[in-house]
Amino acid sequence: MSMQDERNDMAADYVMGLLDVTQEAAADKRMETDAAFAQAVNAWRERLSDFDAFAEPVKPGAELWSRIAETTKREPISALPGARSAVLGATIWNNLQFWRTAGLASGFAALFFAVIAIGAITTSKELRRDLVALAQSKPVYVAILVNDTTKEAGAVVNAFASGRVELIPLKAIDVPPGRALQVWTLWDRSVGPKSIGLTGQSRTLQLNLDTLPETVADQLFEITLEPEGGSPIGRPTGPILFKGTTSRTL
Repeated sequence: MSMQDERNDMAADYVMGLLDVTQEAAADKRMETDAAFAQAVNAWRERLSDFDAFAEPVKPGAELWSRIAETTKREPISALPGARSAVLGATIWNNLQFWRTAGLASGFAALFFAVIAIGAITTSKELRRDLVALAQSKPVYVAILVNDTTKEAGAVVNAFASGRVELIPLKAIDVPPGRALQVWTLWDRSVGPKSIGLTGQSRTLQLNLDTLPETVADQLFEITLEPEGGSPIGRPTGPILFKGTTSRTL
């Protein structure tokens, strides 16, 4: 598991309340010192805010409370084995049958609560897995790349919560012989644009942002026409075919 995946999973568990007391305290402290983790936590809070907004509170029905009351109802003393002899003179402390029954009952109770606890942990993990899968199935940020001259959309960039970023052409882009399409991103003008993809044909491309900061709103993406093999200076040299900035999805 990469550091980014570990950070993302812990942030998801933190926001959904699936950490134990010790882990939650560690996460609170990490929020103060790890800016990337704090950003991941805020991203998960925004991502799951829709569930809070649309989820309706559900109250246990009367039938559930009746079942709970029925299963926890005590039997009268007369129904217990050995109760008659206890009433007739033997004290409950000397009633071996009573303690065997009580011991068996406590064993079943411990097993019952252990099963509940294991089920709760399993359910929590499954809940996180399902929510993570749901959140990662749709992009967090989207950029429509448009040609400045024709105002025609040529490609879309999707950035997902997992860190995966993809470019999908919306039309065929002509690539002359000896040339290539190079994809760039710019999030900080003081750093400058960084190359994140290179292809000799118009096709869906998985972009490489592994060494770059997490994608944010208003981050610039662009496609330029470069020499085959890419720009020789690490900066765009050819004409900008399409460009656009990211917007957060709804």
